[in-house]
Amino acid sequence: MITLALAGKPNCGKSTFFKAATMANAEIANYPFTTINPNFGVAYVRTTCPCKGLDLNCGHCVDGVRFVAVNLIDVAGLVPDAHKGKGLGNQFLDNLRQADAILHVIDASGGTDSEGNPVGAGNHDPAEDVKFLTYEMTMWVYGILDKHWSRLSRQASVKTFSIHQGIAEVFTGLGITADEVRELELLLKLDLAHAQMENLVPFCAEIVKISKPMLVVGNKVDETPEPLREKLAAEKVAFASAASELALRNAATAKVIKYLPGDKQFSVADGVTLSAPQKAGLVKIAEVMKKNNGTGVQDAINRAVFELLDRIVVYPVEDENKLCNKQGDVLPDAFLMKRGSTPHDLAFQVHTDIGKGFLYAIDARTKMRIKENHILKDGDIIKIVSAAK
Repeated sequence: MITLALAGKPNCGKSTFFKAATMANAEIANYPFTTINPNFGVAYVRTTCPCKGLDLNCGHCVDGVRFVAVNLIDVAGLVPDAHKGKGLGNQFLDNLRQADAILHVIDASGGTDSEGNPVGAGNHDPAEDVKFLTYEMTMWVYGILDKHWSRLSRQASVKTFSIHQGIAEVFTGLGITADEVRELELLLKLDLAHAQMENLVPFCAEIVKISKPMLVVGNKVDETPEPLREKLAAEKVAFASAASELALRNAATAKVIKYLPGDKQFSVADGVTLSAPQKAGLVKIAEVMKKNNGTGVQDAINRAVFELLDRIVVYPVEDENKLCNKQGDVLPDAFLMKRGSTPHDLAFQVHTDIGKGFLYAIDARTKMRIKENHILKDGDIIKIVSAAK
């Protein structure tokens, strides 16, 4: 399952974002390092369920809206020079290893300094926070490579040794391949076999970009002064109000309002009488949503999965006519696949044995057999025929 990580300095609202996205328990307070150990939860990407256009009731969506699970990690706050052990140290950079992509949450209101201490809205430039996480991760990667560089440099003198493979093995945990190392060498016009370690910071920065694509999320947009908002918008920052999203999800759970994560607006549930504080709170949230086209939390998760990781949603079925499994469950599963995936790739996603025994696939919409190397599209419904039982 895809794993996203929430990273950023302390007190930027990461834990509020995490709780809003997962409805899991996470300690939230207005001081640095509230989160010490990483929190793990399940969030969801939002997509349109195929049943909506097929006149079916699959039972796995809400009014045609399908939610597909992804892992979400909230790591402890990072401060400048974390890679040197400052703050809670670079152990939390290690927690980012398992993430496929990172949501870098910043305090868009400018209300906290570089170490997460409250300073009042507008008194810190959040644009500075955008740069620091990338730098910290770059220097963390640099430190990893530095530990192995003497050995790699010595081995590079042996004709049978591949410096590209050697570096890739150092970064096995980041999923870097020898081909990617070779491509970066050409891109940066390096000679890795004879390079000096002090000249490899740009190389390590590119390793970070490849292995940990990042979306910057400007949280606390409901408290952000307009000049700061305009400055961050120019930097393509995704805005969010995690506090508004959390309030909406709690109200929806209590059946006070009708709201699905990612909706652009909400409505008060039938028969519900709101108190004056409830009305005031919901009016404020409605204003935030109107200005930002929603709370931004669900949008950030969707962008990380569908844009940064370039995933599509594919639905495997066992009966291409009824679009169900053997138990008659309609569209029971939804898989997030890399764009460019084939039916054979899907077979392996369903089960290794099904992948090994793959024979062919059927497009359930057209009822036509499709080739093993056919490129899947978003929303495809596919039957896999395999020799595996």
